[in-house]
Amino acid sequence: MLELSILPLFVMTCLILAVSPGPDLVLISAYSSGQGVLAGVRISMGIFVAGIVQTLAVALGLGQLMQQFPPLIMIIKMLGALYLAWLGVTMLRTWWANNQQHKNAAQTPSLSSSNLVLKGFLNNLMNPKAILFFSVFLVQFTNDAQPMSMQIIILGVLLCTIVLLVNFVFSFIFSKVAKVFARKIKFSQHFDGILGALFLALAARLALSK
Repeated sequence: MLELSILPLFVMTCLILAVSPGPDLVLISAYSSGQGVLAGVRISMGIFVAGIVQTLAVALGLGQLMQQFPPLIMIIKMLGALYLAWLGVTMLRTWWANNQQHKNAAQTPSLSSSNLVLKGFLNNLMNPKAILFFSVFLVQFTNDAQPMSMQIIILGVLLCTIVLLVNFVFSFIFSKVAKVFARKIKFSQHFDGILGALFLALAARLALSK
């Protein structure tokens, strides 16, 4: 069993991590603002599944393997940077096309439910820092009384669940804020362009990070 005394600190740390800006939060903001709260919820579900996969990978020792074999980190990092860059270019193209057609509001490309879940899944899974973080963070809350792999799985599922609930809240907030902006100003006309540039910046940051 986990030590109950460490759970309040663990939960508090998870909440802080969940509200920290990053590629996942940008993606949730993009689709919940453009397509509504359900789109953000589906993106969040994909992120949750990716987190569970990473938890299992860490429990099986992949995190340690990545730390001992740096080229593997570089490969995953570059794939993640390319994926973020692709998202950025896609949004910039959508922004350009919508403004060329003189529409009142730019729209994020409409995706099916399964594609939204997949996009959230890939967005989180293609970030090598995530699995490295899982491998470093989760073990700090384990003890020697039980097998570490089982403790990592329990802690990882708890972390993913907390992040999922926080992302649900963000999806609701972003969808409501977008409606307010759409009524008052033409901010939505350039929303995809702003997000596209932000994704390109995140891609560059990931590619150049050590």
